[in-house]
Parts: sequence; structure tokens; C-alpha cells
Amino acid sequence: QVQLVESGGGLVQPGGSLRLSCAASASINTFFELAWYRQAPGKQRELVASFTASGTNTYAESVKGRFTMSGDSAKNTLYLHMSSLKPEDTAVYYCRAERQGWHYWGQGTQVTVSS
Repeated sequence: QVQLVESGGGLVQPGGSLRLSCAASASINTFFELAWYRQAPGKQRELVASFTASGTNTYAESVKGRFTMSGDSAKNTLYLHMSSLKPEDTAVYYCRAERQGWHYWGQGTQVTVSS
């Protein structure tokens, strides 16, 4: 099966930045959709950012202008660069890849925004 491994989470002060990485065991170019989700305690999982092979790029309204998603095909790695972080961004962040109708999830990485 496809494996996804997130990294880069941690504790950051409000206004700070973090870059999350998601290393895939397969070429990211083979996936139809790549996405970042997050889930805060007591809240539902929400889509943070995504893009598809067709070029569609989507960001949650709460992160527009602050988060950017990118990928490095040579490294089979997906990135989520987060800036101007707020306490409300605190959550476990997951990457997800879709191919042929199958969804693959990483184990998640904790992001905590606190002073």
C-alpha cells in the first residue's frame, strides 16, 4: 500500500511559521488528488488545502493568504507552508492522497500554536 509520513509539526508562537512535509512511498505525480486536512480536539476534520491533477487548487477560507501548498516530485514529498499562525490553527494535520478512488492517509503531525 501507499504510505504517507508527515513531519514538521511542533510548537510555535502565534505569528510564527512552520513547514509540514508529507513523504510518499510513491510518486506524487501518480495521484489524482493531494490534500492536507486537520482536526482539532472536539472538532470535525476539515480540509485545509488541496490540489488535483487537473490543476484545481483549494484552500480553506480560514487559511487563505497564510498557508501555501506545494510539492516536490523529485522527492515524492508534499508540503504545507504555514505562516502567521494563530492559536486556532492548533490541530493534528494529516496529508491525504487519492488514486483510482482509493484514499491514503498519513499518521498525522501535531501543530500547536501557543505563546
